[in-house]
Amino acid sequence: MAHIIVVGNEKGGSGKSTTSMHVATALVRMGHRVGGLDLDVRQRSFGRYLENREAFARREGLDLPMPVIGAMGDGGDPLTPALTQLERTCDFILLDCPGSHTKLSQMAHTLADTLVTPMNDSFVDFDLLARLSPEGKILGPSIYAEMVWSARQMRAQAGAGPIDWLVLRNRLGTQAMHNKRKVGGALETLSKRIGFRVAPGFSERVIFRELFPRGLTLLDLKDIGTEQLSMSNIAARQELRDLVAELNLPGVAVNF
Repeated sequence: MAHIIVVGNEKGGSGKSTTSMHVATALVRMGHRVGGLDLDVRQRSFGRYLENREAFARREGLDLPMPVIGAMGDGGDPLTPALTQLERTCDFILLDCPGSHTKLSQMAHTLADTLVTPMNDSFVDFDLLARLSPEGKILGPSIYAEMVWSARQMRAQAGAGPIDWLVLRNRLGTQAMHNKRKVGGALETLSKRIGFRVAPGFSERVIFRELFPRGLTLLDLKDIGTEQLSMSNIAARQELRDLVAELNLPGVAVNF
């Protein structure tokens, strides 16, 4: 069975597609067979990212590491046929969920061996995980956390293994700001109550916006002739290295 990685959060703009693309292509670079599925049938940011990569590599005559792009099926359950097809050849399957609650997203969460939830470092994003009092006290889980809890219950009833849930703090500021400390403290408290791990994700960098049209990732820069990496690019590569290591995926040793 392929190990299924789900990147999910019921909020747009948290960095799901950027995270999905970099994790998927990093795994391919390390020699693993990876399939990718975009469950956002309307916006398709992850799917378009992969298509941009395929087109750029063909146009430039490059042999870029590429995940297998899965095709959704038809009918009431378009996900199962796509997964069945990918599982024949893939070690890992990455599912990128939309920034909203959909039937496909809910189904994907019940299949997750590893769940990655990118969030911006703000209480606006935190509100999807838990409700807070005006004084900052955690009142209880919010809509997204409740959906993950439901997915865990369904997996338990089916005799499947637990979900390893990792919450990524994207766009972290470099300074020890008051809001950053408060969000961090609230996340640590909540993580113990509802069972997830917390890790730094990607900082806000211009390079991520520049890579999308060509379908490139941080690990492709030397392949396209970038000899000298900036300090920002080197730091971003280290963030990706730390992220892949933090995922603690079976059989994966970070070597880039």
